[in-house]
Amino acid sequence: MEIILKATNIHKSFGPLKVLEGVDFEINKEEIVAIVGKSGAGKSTLLHILGTLDHPDEGNVIIKGINPFDYNNKSLAQFRNQSLGFIFQFHHLLNEFTALENVMIPTYVHTEQKDQKERAEYLLEIMGIIERKDHKPAQLSGGEQQRVAIARALIQEPDIIYADEPSGNLDVATSEEIHDLFLRLREELHQTFVIVTHNMDLARMSDRIVNMKGGKLA
Repeated sequence: MEIILKATNIHKSFGPLKVLEGVDFEINKEEIVAIVGKSGAGKSTLLHILGTLDHPDEGNVIIKGINPFDYNNKSLAQFRNQSLGFIFQFHHLLNEFTALENVMIPTYVHTEQKDQKERAEYLLEIMGIIERKDHKPAQLSGGEQQRVAIARALIQEPDIIYADEPSGNLDVATSEEIHDLFLRLREELHQTFVIVTHNMDLARMSDRIVNMKGGKLA
């Protein structure tokens, strides 16, 4: 198997509070890994560091042979935009834009990016909501909004998708649909996922469950 991400000896503190204490983590290409644990265990902090949204105090994160923290802020932002995708509990869609336009937003961040309308429509088709492409977020259900957010995370063909409680704001039936969707995306798009979740049904659908306790991997 190809290791796509390897993190070594990750430490992170916020003032006197030690959140991560020497975490080692790796993920293989096309693997779905669920990170579970009680609130305050350090799950989201680890996810943010693995996704380059936050810097570790100590340790290294290597993604496809690159240490993105060696980049300056501008290059790091470009790497993140082009190589990584993010899904959060709340969809963070822009209300003034249509579903299709929201999916395409990452392609507008850097001027050299080409318009990817065709891929955006393809992703909305996979999500099962292509007929809703011209609707704005207020006209969509919670599940439809989260599907738009997932399509947005996929638009740049990222190496890894990071998901933080992706079904935490959805009802049981819609959560199950989103979980099934992740499996389909792995099979159809060969996508890799790192998912923080309290939902053990989602965790059990993953290839591997990583349990965090007190800032360490249990």
